[in-house]
Amino acid sequence: MDSLKLIFQYIKRHKFRYAAGIVTLFVVDFANIYIPRITGDITDGLADHSFAWADVTRCLLILAALGLTLAIGRFLWRYFLFGTARIVEMELRNDMFAHLETMDVEYYNENKTGDLMTRFTSDLNAIRMAIGPGAICVFDAVVMTVMVLVQMMTYVNVRLTLITLIPMVLICVGMVFYGKVMHGRYRARQEAISDLTDFVQEGFSGIRVVKAFVRERAQLYRFAKENANTRGKTLRAVRLQSVVIPLLDVAIGCSTLSALIYGGYLTLVGDITLGRFVAFNQYINQLVWPMLACGEAINVFSQGLASAKRIQHVFDAEPEVRDSEAVREDPQSAAPLKGEITLSHLTFRHKDGTEPTLKDISLEVPAGTTLAIIGRTGNGKSTLVNLLLRLYNTEPGMIRLDGRDINSIPLHTLRENIACVPQDNFLFSATLKSNIAFGAEGEDMDAIVQATTDACIHESITTFPEGYDTVVGERGVTLSGGQKQRSAIARALMKDSPILILDDALSAVDTDTEEQLLRNLKRNRQGKTTILIAHRISTVQNADVILVLEDGEAREIGTHNQLMERGGIYRDMFEKQQLEAAIGEQKAAFHRHADRYAPWKGGETV
Repeated sequence: MDSLKLIFQYIKRHKFRYAAGIVTLFVVDFANIYIPRITGDITDGLADHSFAWADVTRCLLILAALGLTLAIGRFLWRYFLFGTARIVEMELRNDMFAHLETMDVEYYNENKTGDLMTRFTSDLNAIRMAIGPGAICVFDAVVMTVMVLVQMMTYVNVRLTLITLIPMVLICVGMVFYGKVMHGRYRARQEAISDLTDFVQEGFSGIRVVKAFVRERAQLYRFAKENANTRGKTLRAVRLQSVVIPLLDVAIGCSTLSALIYGGYLTLVGDITLGRFVAFNQYINQLVWPMLACGEAINVFSQGLASAKRIQHVFDAEPEVRDSEAVREDPQSAAPLKGEITLSHLTFRHKDGTEPTLKDISLEVPAGTTLAIIGRTGNGKSTLVNLLLRLYNTEPGMIRLDGRDINSIPLHTLRENIACVPQDNFLFSATLKSNIAFGAEGEDMDAIVQATTDACIHESITTFPEGYDTVVGERGVTLSGGQKQRSAIARALMKDSPILILDDALSAVDTDTEEQLLRNLKRNRQGKTTILIAHRISTVQNADVILVLEDGEAREIGTHNQLMERGGIYRDMFEKQQLEAAIGEQKAAFHRHADRYAPWKGGETV
């Protein structure tokens, strides 16, 4: 099975540690089976008075040596086997995280965050239990059982051993069916935990929306429903386990009872000695753990196998957007970009879309140009940005950067040469300083201050109690919308890339701040390509080229003056926004002087 091959790949990396643990475990089990034999010899020697004190002392010293061996050996096999299992868990987690970083945005649209988080936690923990404690259970259930049975047959009596084995054979047969049923139930449990984790993560991320719409009770009801589902799936597995484990105890009790009855009879008739009868009962007790280990091994391996399949499913996923073999082998493909962009009949349809989001767009953007893209919501502006970042694949030749097909540029080189401020302005739960320097090599304070000054956020940051060391909340929720946008702009400016993309990144700032920001951008981005995506005409009117998107098509291209003279979509948007601004000013003026128009004041007519 592929999932087992995956786990064995990691175990092979540490095969010597793992082998050392198995060898140590064998030594411990081997030493353990001789304790009942020595006890039996002492009992027989004392019973028939054939032992002198020196013989007793010798046996006690051997028992002490065996005890010391067991103590050291149990520490060592824990160190090697449990330690290796922890290392494998860590490496799996690192590799899975690295693999998920290569996946496309579509993958995260199709897979829930909570489900992925569960694979990083409980699924990896189940795998660790399978290759650590589970391996020990399997070894003891097989090797120790065989060694104990050999001692019981050779040292005590074959017939007595076979009689006491009958209940244990029934256990082994039952365990096969138990493992198959347990595997399915545990997998259902893991899926229920994934759904619950995803709901909790989403609920806490959107807590402000929940409170704003007073949906706490509804969320609690949904959580209780998910929680009950998880409880039900867990109980299905636990109930089966709670039935099987007592049955194991019953079978072991039957074996012990058989040993007492038939073994006592053989002792009385003289077929075995008293010491061997005592040793046989100790061997029966030593078989208790292997029988329990058999059940535990099946339980742990069922869980581990189900989790391994879920982990394998993650590794089996392949990104659609990736470098070709030719690109990886071509050293010239990693040359830095200058910023020239060419769109040639660009057409793009989303994976599940029926109509193209972008249709036959052609445009030349020389390096150092400020390109503005404007259009109504849902007309493909952000999709165009995502295509420039190659978050989605395009047909060869549709997008060229510096004359090179975007598909021939390594992803690392492409994205390293583009700084982007996305619409969601994501900030990490860290200090403002580390967020702003996220795309840079280090946290150079002079560069950080320069970037925040150009982004018009420096003065706001200095008013915070901790300044640049202020820790923003998850996704930057402790900042206002405008502060988040300007912090994200500062992060992009800090990168100082040949191409800068601002995807509706000025929507939450006031007009005066917007003007200052645009002046700073014009001064600092001399000779570098800047792409502005906005809804407000005021944001884009000074751009070198303005692209108007309508229904995914490039309806108008030109400067502000050219588009105004054309009298098309752009001019219509400009006039509507001017009218809205004028109405807004009138309303503001009315509210500022509302007392002058009031028909009465303080109960008296004015």
